[in-house]
Amino acid sequence: MTAVSEFKPGLEGVPATLSSISYVDGQKGILEYRGISIQQLANYSTFLETSYLLIWGKLPTKDELTEFEHEIRYHRRIKYRIRDMMKCFPETGHPMDALQTSAAALGLFYSRRALDNPQYIREAVVRLLAKIPTMVAAFQLMRKGNDPVQPRDDLDYSANFLYMLSEREPDPLAAWVFDVCLTLHAEHTINASTFSAMVTASTLTDPYAVIASAVGTLAGPLHGGANEEVLVMLEEIGAVENVAPYIDSLIAQKSKIMGFGHRVYKVKDPRATILQQLAEKLFEKFGHDQYYEIALELERVVADRLGGKGIYPNVDFYSGLVYRKLGIPADLFTPIFAIARVSGWLAHWKEQLTKNRIFRPTQIYTGSHNETYVPIDERNCAINLEESTL
Repeated sequence: MTAVSEFKPGLEGVPATLSSISYVDGQKGILEYRGISIQQLANYSTFLETSYLLIWGKLPTKDELTEFEHEIRYHRRIKYRIRDMMKCFPETGHPMDALQTSAAALGLFYSRRALDNPQYIREAVVRLLAKIPTMVAAFQLMRKGNDPVQPRDDLDYSANFLYMLSEREPDPLAAWVFDVCLTLHAEHTINASTFSAMVTASTLTDPYAVIASAVGTLAGPLHGGANEEVLVMLEEIGAVENVAPYIDSLIAQKSKIMGFGHRVYKVKDPRATILQQLAEKLFEKFGHDQYYEIALELERVVADRLGGKGIYPNVDFYSGLVYRKLGIPADLFTPIFAIARVSGWLAHWKEQLTKNRIFRPTQIYTGSHNETYVPIDERNCAINLEESTL
């Protein structure tokens, strides 16, 4: 029988798997994908090359990367039945709900559950990486009453997504910044959505169900939805001089400060540092954002008040400002997080298959024993008697 002293709320610090995919040192602010620092990947790699690294465990050769990119371009389009289904979604629905439904629907067309077949695994990887961005962009346009924009085979992964959102070819700097953002969000050990993907994968269901379950988990405001809330917070604050009293009020109420703090990092998230640099590059070329000065003051005040407790900016704090400058609507921030994290989820799905055992954690029972079943008529009498004494 499991002792209460062994219980860890949220499974904090409890190892759930052995993995060689990514590594985090929260005390030193280190993040590595397959042993390569996130700073190197942000500076020198691309999202698709990084995805290949995560999923297949090595950097591709030039020919391998060319073939992989070609496969992705070829599979960007979605079935017309999926497009027609998406047209029936309510315009007021959140894009994450639309994405979860659409990702699950892919399984209707491609699920064979041939999980011991390397070709099936590769095809699933390619389809999910290729089609998820198309579905996100399609819903964005269809909820406005417009037909979706078809992918362009001459554009790379990130430029094509930005093009599908607006039917305008993006500035090269904007496309590069967006690609780096995808790389930064691609993987982060056993977070909530990745664990959800692993649990689902352990049942040996199809990869489309695995990704749909992870998308549903990512949608929560304590996980992927935080970057939307950061912009809401910046709007509420309104001016630099309001930052200190706003933060002091949240601290007094013991409320969460969106975009700050992390279960693992006790220093500034290395991804936040890179995203801040990306934001500044965009501001230099496309103009300043009024909320950036508020964000800088927020970081200073929170460090002053809570730095001793290890509360610093996480990946969500500056990502919203970057996406805002790229002209992306706030409620697409989390779906974009999902576009990136698909590669990490697929890496863990593939790794799970190699050593699979279905997840079956235990519990500590806190209920009563030896209760007596009360017939329904007697239950009604008991309720009426209780009410008559009031």
